[in-house]
Amino acid sequence: MGQKAADIATIGRISAVPAMLKVISDMTGLRFAAVARVTDDTWTACAVLDQLDFGLGVGGELDLTTTICHEIRGSHVSVVIDKASEDPLYHDHHTPRLYHFESYISVPVFRTDGHFFGTICALDPNPAELRSSTIQSTMESFARVLSLQIEAEEAAQFTHAQLQEERDTAELREQFIAVLGHDLRNPLFAINFAAERLLRKHPDPATDTLLRHILTSGRRAAQLVEDVLDFARGRLGNGIPLNIGDCQGLQEALQHVVSEVQSVHPQRVIQADIDDLQGVSGDRDRLAQLLSNLVANAIHHGSHEGPVEVTAKIEQGHFNLTVKNPGQISAQALPRLFQPYSRPTTDTPQAGLGLGLYIVKQIAEAHGGELNVSTTAEHGTVFTFSLPTP
Repeated sequence: MGQKAADIATIGRISAVPAMLKVISDMTGLRFAAVARVTDDTWTACAVLDQLDFGLGVGGELDLTTTICHEIRGSHVSVVIDKASEDPLYHDHHTPRLYHFESYISVPVFRTDGHFFGTICALDPNPAELRSSTIQSTMESFARVLSLQIEAEEAAQFTHAQLQEERDTAELREQFIAVLGHDLRNPLFAINFAAERLLRKHPDPATDTLLRHILTSGRRAAQLVEDVLDFARGRLGNGIPLNIGDCQGLQEALQHVVSEVQSVHPQRVIQADIDDLQGVSGDRDRLAQLLSNLVANAIHHGSHEGPVEVTAKIEQGHFNLTVKNPGQISAQALPRLFQPYSRPTTDTPQAGLGLGLYIVKQIAEAHGGELNVSTTAEHGTVFTFSLPTP
């Protein structure tokens, strides 16, 4: 939409404008009144009350040089004419003769920042006693009100446009998440299923090593897709979804996580102390994912000089889950620890996308739990997740 059309639309949405023009006409007897947008080279009617059949409607334009508003734009001074043919300043002026009026009034309209917008004007072929009335002060008050209304309406339209943009963006985000989930998950599932089937049904020493490599890579790619999906839901969508309920089998699920990570990293020592966790309310699979990400982080980024220690207990009305490793996080890395794509700066290539701890934080917050980290040279690094039990 061009600026001219936008200005017309803005005035058109201000409900007070028709009432203003009606009051002006009733107070003066002038049968044509308008709000005009006046620029360097155009005069455009934005609102019109025409009881004269003047022939100018909303959007109608006049040659700017033929109007008195052209002069008001330069002087910023109102013009009031009772009878143009006898007025000492306007009896020879071309505008009254061209548009066949005797009485005329026009007041400038400024934006709130002081820039000139246009005029509120009225005219009639018959003379009228305008100078002796209060119409000039009334119209100048209308002009100030209109200035505020223009600003308010433009601000409302800007807010509406931003809201619509956010809605459109949100829709694109949801589409992105859906496409990512469908278009990447499906082929990866097919690759992993085919590799598993070939290993089981058609074992061949010549190709089994290659198939196991394909399967390992496919599973890792599938996990990366899940991480990206969780990131997209947490960062772009409505948050990581949870299936909250009684966490039956939480103890077994957490023990399975430890065993799974241990099998992938047999050279590392993982010590687990996982109590009976009856009574915890949450999403069991997400809590298992939280632990998996914390242990993986400890394996990849913690010191190799000591064990990774996992503790899960119910204490004083809270489910407390801790993961400790001998390493220490630098003071520079600590503030960015839970940000996406954050990872230690080392010369060694790091696996993953740097989303693990970000997802941990999202799962913790989605549960309404508290996640803390402490790191010292003496005690190493300890991640603690605490969730109130019902």
